[in-house]
Amino acid sequence: MTQAEKGDAENGKEKGGEKEKEQRGVKRPIVPALVPESLQEQIQSNFIVVIHPGSTTLRIGRATDTLPASIPHVIARRHKQQGQPLYKDNWLLREGLNKPESNEQRQNGLKMVDQAIWSKKMSNGTRRIPVSPEQARSYNKQMRPAILDHCSGNKWTNTSHHPEFLVGEEALYVNPLDCYNIHWPIRRGQLNIHPGPGGSLTAVLADIEVIWSHAIQKYLEIPLKDLKYYRCILLIPDIYNKQHVKELVNMILMKMGFSGIVVHQESVCATFGSGLSSTCIVDVGDQKTSVCCVEDGVSHRNTRLCLAYGGSDVSRCFYWLMQRAGFPYRECQLTNKMDCLLLQHLKETFCHLDQDISGLQDHEFQIRHPDSPALLYQFRLGDEKLQAPMALFYPATFGIVGQKMTTLQHRSQGDPEDPHDEHYLLATQSKQEQVCVNSGMRGGSLDVQKFARINGSLQSLSSDSILKLITVFRAVDEMKSMFKIQMTDSAKATADRKSASKPIGFEGDLRGQSSDLPERLHSQEVDLGSSQGDCLMPGNDSEEALTALMSRKTAISLFEGKALGLDKAILHSIDCCCKHIWGAGREQGSGWGVVLHCSILIQKLLSTNFMPAFSILVVGGGLMFHKAQEFLQHRILNKMPPSFRRIIENVDVITRPKDMDPRLIAWKGGAVLACLDTTQELWIYQREWQRFGVRMLRERAAFVW
Repeated sequence: MTQAEKGDAENGKEKGGEKEKEQRGVKRPIVPALVPESLQEQIQSNFIVVIHPGSTTLRIGRATDTLPASIPHVIARRHKQQGQPLYKDNWLLREGLNKPESNEQRQNGLKMVDQAIWSKKMSNGTRRIPVSPEQARSYNKQMRPAILDHCSGNKWTNTSHHPEFLVGEEALYVNPLDCYNIHWPIRRGQLNIHPGPGGSLTAVLADIEVIWSHAIQKYLEIPLKDLKYYRCILLIPDIYNKQHVKELVNMILMKMGFSGIVVHQESVCATFGSGLSSTCIVDVGDQKTSVCCVEDGVSHRNTRLCLAYGGSDVSRCFYWLMQRAGFPYRECQLTNKMDCLLLQHLKETFCHLDQDISGLQDHEFQIRHPDSPALLYQFRLGDEKLQAPMALFYPATFGIVGQKMTTLQHRSQGDPEDPHDEHYLLATQSKQEQVCVNSGMRGGSLDVQKFARINGSLQSLSSDSILKLITVFRAVDEMKSMFKIQMTDSAKATADRKSASKPIGFEGDLRGQSSDLPERLHSQEVDLGSSQGDCLMPGNDSEEALTALMSRKTAISLFEGKALGLDKAILHSIDCCCKHIWGAGREQGSGWGVVLHCSILIQKLLSTNFMPAFSILVVGGGLMFHKAQEFLQHRILNKMPPSFRRIIENVDVITRPKDMDPRLIAWKGGAVLACLDTTQELWIYQREWQRFGVRMLRERAAFVW
């Protein structure tokens, strides 16, 4: 075959191949899947700013920083007109201290503290010998200050150039004679909204924007014009105000100019920072104390408590106790910023929770106020150093009357920008569904005697996991008859699908663990920490439903009016967590949900891998006292009811995880959050917020909005 013939043959093959392709269709090139915008815009951690705003201290830094910048969360604003009255937010003073009953309540609380001190023996087995304040007063009244230097070395902030505002340390050291108002934009963990000057929502947000912008420029050295290249992680309280969070997010994205934001709760970030997966978070701050249980990155809503006292209340109580003992610095005033700083320092230096330290002891301290001589005081103190921090466990000692001392998580009032909120979902439920949910929430309790018979049969099982599982579901069937549940076909089909997805076996030995099984199960009680029942009444207007709703609201009101001690608040939160585990099936609204959840609970209780231990993580700077860890653990174990002890074998109190400063753990958790791959799904971008608004929080927040 010649070369020309070979070429013609190849051309014929190519034409034949083209015809064959035309017959069966040409395969189109595969178009790559659209990459989500969030993954296209993945950002390095050094371009993420973590902000943890506190009532007294702002902690801010890049996610790659080892430690954040910590500055006082305060601003001083210059008067706009001459002769304008001076205004400053209180620091250690608060409402409810000057009531007629305040002193009597304070004395009664101190008696309970003294009784608790006397009842606990020292490590050598003897009881403490109480020291009366009169023993120290006679000595302290004779003491006079010694002049160390005619110049203290501290100066007032220079305001000769008349700056419009001053932030942080500069605001604290503004001369009271200068024409500046002092504002703390966050009090008791919430925005400081009040009827006085600078107390509107707009003014408070403006103060926060100035403080944060100043800190970003000065401490992070980021020009404000470059914030469009940065993103922000904002830590918010566990019990949050939705309107306030919405305004803060809008300020960060639309006014400060960050390109994206992630909002998360302080307690969950504290678990990230400490490396714990499940624990009870106790955040003792300067203005408030929050308690909640966190499990696998989720803060259980019905375990959240916020107590309206903190480290500043301990400082004020310590000052009152020192006055009883003849405090030699008689010019001290709670309205003076410099004296407030001094009292905070004295509390952190002298107070403790060590029962072995007893008797009178000599101490000294220095006063270095601006434009004043440096003074040295000597004085004696006895039990006052132990009594002041113990007021956290007996808050009546603070003498606060007529104030709301305990806050629970309530249902939101709704937002017109978020039409599909929980109110919409409840309003669109059918009457039958609401009755079903309500009956599930208020269903009958478990017959313990019948369950004990089931328990007896469980003890005779072999160790084979399949036989265990069969017996467990037989027990579930008997429970179903106890509850007298009548399932509809649709509910049964749903239950079958759920049960089919469950594991077919579990490990563990039944012997020795099932004998006290009925005692481990809690009966469902009214949970004051949950707000789920507010709108779950049947669709009729019966007097019974209305009475039940009103009685529950009255109970919540009475509960929030009580000043719970720190140990009681922790036990209440743990109790609500246990009830959450038992009551999760009932909240599903069908009887099968109860039965199905009982089977899961039995598997956990009968498994040897289920070790009922509990940890308490203490964060914040309000409980950084010597021996606080041992003292809190002793209080929790002593106050724990017997039913708890059958479930929880050990309580581990952690005050310094990984030897970190407990004040920085939540911020550190926010920095860890910035490095997680799953965080890429949580970012809310500026243009998304501009288009959809608060609905993005419902879609992207890592917690139930």
